[in-house]
Amino acid sequence: MRMFRITACVPSQTRIRTQRELQNTYYTKLVPYDNWFSEQQRIQKMGGTIVKVELATGKQGANAGLA
Repeated sequence: MRMFRITACVPSQTRIRTQRELQNTYYTKLVPYDNWFSEQQRIQKMGGTIVKVELATGKQGANAGLA
């Protein structure tokens, strides 16, 4: 199964000393190829940006017809 390793930046609001500050949260997660489009939509609806997308596979050459 093809998996994408995505790194995204999502703004999150946290309450700090009676004022609201906007703080960016960076995270990395594995997303299956079939769920990529819905995950992309979810991040963008939250106001986030996708920083990096890599193809993450179990072993080198997998899903490329080489293994």
